[in-house]
Amino acid sequence: MPLLLLALPGCVAAAPPPAAVPPPIGFQRPSVPPPAIGFVRKGLAQQGGLLRWRLAPGDPATIRLTLDGRPVPVAPDGAFLLAFGRDAAPLATLEASAPGRPPVQETIAVQPRAWKIQSLPTLSRGTTPNAAFLARREPELARIAAARAAGSASEGWRQRFVWPATGRISGVFGSQRIYAGEPGAFHGGVDVARPTGAPVVAPADGVVVLAAEAPFTLEGNLLMIDHGMGLVSAFLHLSRIDVKPGDRVAQGQPIGAVGATGRATGPHLHWGMTWGDVRIDPALLAGAMPG
Repeated sequence: MPLLLLALPGCVAAAPPPAAVPPPIGFQRPSVPPPAIGFVRKGLAQQGGLLRWRLAPGDPATIRLTLDGRPVPVAPDGAFLLAFGRDAAPLATLEASAPGRPPVQETIAVQPRAWKIQSLPTLSRGTTPNAAFLARREPELARIAAARAAGSASEGWRQRFVWPATGRISGVFGSQRIYAGEPGAFHGGVDVARPTGAPVVAPADGVVVLAAEAPFTLEGNLLMIDHGMGLVSAFLHLSRIDVKPGDRVAQGQPIGAVGATGRATGPHLHWGMTWGDVRIDPALLAGAMPG
């Protein structure tokens, strides 16, 4: 016979379990991609020239920059330099990358310049250096390369450069001789004709990274000053050097005197500038020669 369940007095039948309630429908905000890296541009890119650029406000200085594959140092405030050699191609590529940021490529149009070319069809380029010259020259080149790579915390690269000596410009950057159809090396700086002993001053703040104790074979008494961010000045053929390696110099401070040491046909100052291994035109930084 069927079993009857009776509710006894004082007892309550168990309620069925509540039905599962689905969670409320939610909305997920779409992720906002980080902004692209930006640049604040200034100046015209040209062969032998230097540009002062900076990252856009808010971009960290930890962003990695390269110019045609060459690393570009960035200051803590986001400022940086870009330089273009005498024979730079019409277009250069600046690349920027940082963790969590989309990489950026910037194409820079580099303006060409007309160079002073002298053809000497009846003269040969010169003789091949002998072993004695090379034995002396190789250590000199190693010292010059080490000085360019030394680096310093100088802020001189931010300044408007001044002429280290004033007078007649006797040689311009980029000029070149063609010997019987064979190109010679182009002139890597600017020459200022002055008498021996005329003062030479620092064109901007910097740190002395090389002061030759004896004349180099070609450069003579050579002085090199690092202005920071890879920008280095070289002063050749000096008759006297008045500073020593490690000295900090200020813009306008006397650093030596004009001479004709090394391979020079007469007294003059040769002022060369490099950004890393790129030779640039110092006259573009200093502007017109004072009258």
